[in-house]
Amino acid sequence: MFKYVKLLTLLLILATSFVQAKVIHNERSLYRNILVEDKGDLRCLKFNVKSTKTQQSCYLKSQPQQLVFNYTKLLMASLLLNPEPKRILIIGLGGGTMSNTLAQLYPNSHIDNVEIDPAVIKVAREYFGFFENENVKTYNQDGRIFIKRALLKKQSYDWVILDAFNGDYIPEHLLTKEFLQEAKTLLSDNGMLSSNTFSLSELYAHESATYQAVFGDFLQIRNSTNSNRIILVSKNGLSNTTIDTKNIARLDARLTPYNVNIEQLHQNIVSTENNQNWPQNTRVLTDQFSPANLLNSK
Repeated sequence: MFKYVKLLTLLLILATSFVQAKVIHNERSLYRNILVEDKGDLRCLKFNVKSTKTQQSCYLKSQPQQLVFNYTKLLMASLLLNPEPKRILIIGLGGGTMSNTLAQLYPNSHIDNVEIDPAVIKVAREYFGFFENENVKTYNQDGRIFIKRALLKKQSYDWVILDAFNGDYIPEHLLTKEFLQEAKTLLSDNGMLSSNTFSLSELYAHESATYQAVFGDFLQIRNSTNSNRIILVSKNGLSNTTIDTKNIARLDARLTPYNVNIEQLHQNIVSTENNQNWPQNTRVLTDQFSPANLLNSK
């Protein structure tokens, strides 16, 4: 069944590759140029920054449940650590794909979405089927400010997903040791944090050193088809032995309809405990030293 679904999705994507993209929405927000493009069955949200267009979210109009981007599938590996998160925080909305998927998987869980750009929220609602209800809320705020306020309210989350991009890279103030310490404090006792970042960035070593400085050894997952990597951390550090393999069988049937092969994701997870691939003396990113705009890939 999974192979059939995967093949059908691939055929749909290939079919759209021969169709010229049509811009169905274009606006200048406070932060960026926002475009929505249709290319056959594929609809994508793009940020136009410095004359380049970066895709932020895509979905198949005929199969909105399917996850299109590889990084969204990689994020699902986090569920191997905690397969039943009750409170979820997503920093960076995009088209609302992750929120919609998790709301379907966990209809009784509480999901808070945080997005700094009100125009992105509007576009997600109007063009990508992003939905909210009594358990799914959206906050038009800076992610770091939201976390600071949540800490003052003594709130906690079982899963924090960092997926904020300004079009060029992750905002600098969401990369630093101080910010990650705040996010760590927000985690529940069995809470996990997942960060969508890149394996080809010149910030790779700095990001890795910073996460290790705050969380200790961590897990990461990526594949050979794109430059995304997902960093997985918890309050008490992680190693390969942290994952309960029984969760693979529990999650397989639930995630297959979303085009996610959880067993394959498990095989691709690597621990930094025995695989540290950055220099030991790499400088940690802080609020005083976070030159993301200078160091990220050109």
